[in-house]
Amino acid sequence: MALVGVIGGGAMGGAIVRGCLDAGVVSADGWLVAEADGSKRAVFEGLGVRCVASAGALMNGIDDGDAVVLAVKPQQLDAVAQEVRGRGFAGLVLTILAGTPSGAVREAFGGRARVVRAMPNTPARVGLGLTGVSRGAGATPEDAAFAERLFAGVGRVVRIDESQMDALTAVAGSGPAYVFYLAEAMEHAGRELGLAGDEVAGIVSQTIAGAAALLNEEGSRAAALRRAVTSKRGTTEAATTFLDESGVMGLIEGAIGRACARGAAIAEGKE
Repeated sequence: MALVGVIGGGAMGGAIVRGCLDAGVVSADGWLVAEADGSKRAVFEGLGVRCVASAGALMNGIDDGDAVVLAVKPQQLDAVAQEVRGRGFAGLVLTILAGTPSGAVREAFGGRARVVRAMPNTPARVGLGLTGVSRGAGATPEDAAFAERLFAGVGRVVRIDESQMDALTAVAGSGPAYVFYLAEAMEHAGRELGLAGDEVAGIVSQTIAGAAALLNEEGSRAAALRRAVTSKRGTTEAATTFLDESGVMGLIEGAIGRACARGAAIAEGKE
């Protein structure tokens, strides 16, 4: 692609640009970012990236041989469509909109674009993201391959079918929030048990980081790791038995199911 446009210079749009710059996937002169907020534009401009203030202005600066990353909130798609639909763009659109089918994105761009769906999660901001990529309306295998190269700049990429996107969003897209929720509970418990308030956050974050590193070791599985650290009649067993008796595993599974259902509801246009 000669040029990659980004509609939406928020946290995720910024993470994609910075990650790809750091990884050498796309150079600074290969980007064009549309962002209404002048302070956010200034950040991109400080990286040597050209910016414009609107999606319409961005579309004036690209052609059908280029790609566009759609990085706004799903509720903003209609507003974007008003600016871009009449341009007749027939290039590649990479959309990270949760719960938004590729066909809806293609229609928003006038019905000619090739659409690849992607769902990166927030650790992309530190190069440790997980992005699911699926071919959507009109997309070719080459389009999907380009998306994979682009998102590899911010972490690991997995290719999935579009029908699996709501499930991946529920597990990985929303997943960091589940970990933060656990960390929040651990911090609170630590303080209640007498750990110093100015130290407990670091204790918890290092514990989670170390556990994640073990989980990332080749061949490691969560259940096996949990069993390995659980001594019979020990402190860990006391804690996990309480969690099991309280139905926490089922609650977590139910929460992820609720997130998946919400993605499907968004796709159906339900608030």
